Amino acid sequence: MSVSTVLSLASIGVLSLACQWLAWRVRMPAILLLLAGGIAAGPILGWLHPEALFGDLLFPFVSLAVAIILFEGSLTLRYAEIKGHGKMVRNLIPVGSVVTCLTGTLAARWILNVPWEVALLFGAISIVTGPTVIAPLLRSVRPDARLARILRWEGIIIDPVGALLAVLVFEGIISWGQGNVFSHSLGIFGKTLLVGFTIGALAGWMNGVALRKHLLPQYLHNAGTLTFMLGVYALSNEIAHESGLLTVTVMGIWMANMKQVPVDSIIEFKESLSVLLISALFIILAARVEFAAIAELGWGLAAVLGILMLVARPVSIFLAAIGTNLNWRDKLFLSWVAPRGIVAAAVSALFAFQLQNLGYENAGILVPMVFMLIIATVTIQSLTARPIATLLNVAEPPSYGYLILGANPVARQIALALQKLEVPVTLTDTNWENVRQSRMENLTVYFGNPVSEHASTHLDLTGIGNLLIISPYKHMNSLATYHFLDWFGKGSVYSLSDNDQDQRARHQTAEKVQQTRGLFGDISYAKLASLVSQGYRVKTTHLSESFTYEDFVRQHERQAILLFTVDSKGHIEPVTSGDIPEPEEEWTLVSLVPPAAPKERKEPGNGPPADKVSSKHKEKKA
Repeated sequence: MSVSTVLSLASIGVLSLACQWLAWRVRMPAILLLLAGGIAAGPILGWLHPEALFGDLLFPFVSLAVAIILFEGSLTLRYAEIKGHGKMVRNLIPVGSVVTCLTGTLAARWILNVPWEVALLFGAISIVTGPTVIAPLLRSVRPDARLARILRWEGIIIDPVGALLAVLVFEGIISWGQGNVFSHSLGIFGKTLLVGFTIGALAGWMNGVALRKHLLPQYLHNAGTLTFMLGVYALSNEIAHESGLLTVTVMGIWMANMKQVPVDSIIEFKESLSVLLISALFIILAARVEFAAIAELGWGLAAVLGILMLVARPVSIFLAAIGTNLNWRDKLFLSWVAPRGIVAAAVSALFAFQLQNLGYENAGILVPMVFMLIIATVTIQSLTARPIATLLNVAEPPSYGYLILGANPVARQIALALQKLEVPVTLTDTNWENVRQSRMENLTVYFGNPVSEHASTHLDLTGIGNLLIISPYKHMNSLATYHFLDWFGKGSVYSLSDNDQDQRARHQTAEKVQQTRGLFGDISYAKLASLVSQGYRVKTTHLSESFTYEDFVRQHERQAILLFTVDSKGHIEPVTSGDIPEPEEEWTLVSLVPPAAPKERKEPGNGPPADKVSSKHKEKKA
């Protein structure tokens, strides 16, 4: 049955949204479900035919979408971040790139007997992992903190680096194909590099200056940068054939490393764009995959994939680890985890298009090769990484640390107390002054929206399994509650009470949010902030036979507000209105105490007074 063009386009959008939602629910990399949805809609069910639907616009659409992906990825490549993440990450980027590229190229050429041009591109594209596939895997596997950071930063950095390498290889291939002699081909390649680096750097500098000096209004920052980038991409292609991808990659890297250029909001803009454009792109690309082309590759393709996973990756890891303090268990785990991601899929489809247009008839085989590499690595490694981490004893123990929404003075005092107890703690805030003060106090802090896509790849939650909402931002508090209830689970999200009775009367509080209330009793953020401004301080007290809980109560005369308890086994629990503990000997109390003699102060009247404890302490969940 034929359907209208409008219905077909709308169906792609609905299917991409459904795949994104399902990936969020089952905590899987979205690219796997997007590819599966495209294959089901295209070769299996036969209702999506991209060539017939888009006609001559298919190639320009894919080309512009890939330019957006590479530009967004390059905006995350900051030189300072490369320097600050250890010898292993610095070694792994160049060593892993060279080893994987050479191994993939030779395996594809010798085993599958594909043309050298296709083999070289396959080798270059196969080095890219990417944060979009690494982050969901790490959240489900929860390896040791050191290993998680290595894999996370490898994915973030290798994304634009791998794309740049693939673009350079592609430029070399087409420039060689356009020249009859070596010098002519070398001249074309040199022109492509010159145009790409020159226009990219100039465009990045111009756009960065416009943003830094506020030459564009705030509401045009995202749309203006995106439009300018696409214009630069098209102009670069007109000056030097197919130099646009190199240009936008250089432009993004230049802007990322300029001082005082607000690129974070541009990166966040990509979140909505990815659902509408990039998600649809992968459904369209997957719908073009032909099972016959995969079948023709036969067992040779399985052998190539096995070599990349079982030879190239371990060799890269063991070579890069020379001179580091990683043990053999760490190296084996890192050797197994390297799922390929979005950049690999997008770039392979675009380059296959372009090579076929230039007369390379066998270039179409590049797409099924890369797509099978993505499917194999994401599926196999997602299913096996957790058991392997447990077997090698590199899995992180149950997460008992705390993510604190808010980096205000109250939250910072609590974080410092938890840090002294060796409890993993991370603050997050959108207020730069709060973030700056946290960093001055040597606290781990994330600057930005904790429920954003940027946070999903950059917010390190290793060892973190609970959320404390100590923030005055009601809208952000609600969003974070829903987000982390799904992520950490019920009973791991705690928020302060909302004593604004008028607000409650106007707006019914959602049941999920209401169930998280009661942190530190019935005290509100406003009351906590007021007490801290009066000089109250967070204090840690160890109970013993000589100083019991009754002594603690008498000392502060019910002025102290109990915040956390740590039992004799080291289990830490926040005090809530529904679960007030009964402290015993050898317990540690974290409480908010007044600065002066308690006799001179009135009782705060909010929060669980230190003498009101009654119920038994519940043991921490595994």
